[in-house]
Amino acid sequence: MTESVYKIITLVGTSPESWEKAAAVAIAQASKSLRDLRIAEVEELDMQIENGKITNYRAKLKVSFRYHGEEQ
Repeated sequence: MTESVYKIITLVGTSPESWEKAAAVAIAQASKSLRDLRIAEVEELDMQIENGKITNYRAKLKVSFRYHGEEQ
């Protein structure tokens, strides 16, 4: 196995539908500008509430991707 380095960033995705959709939105957006996404770990789940109703689900993710030496 060759040696490699991974960079880790934090993302927050939101969705009015579910935490799963919120996480998927974050990954879909990140994949547009980052290469070699590897692992996404859910760090925190929360909700935005207005007038006693849930308006948004939020998923905070720790995402790793292969680091290629230049800023992506």
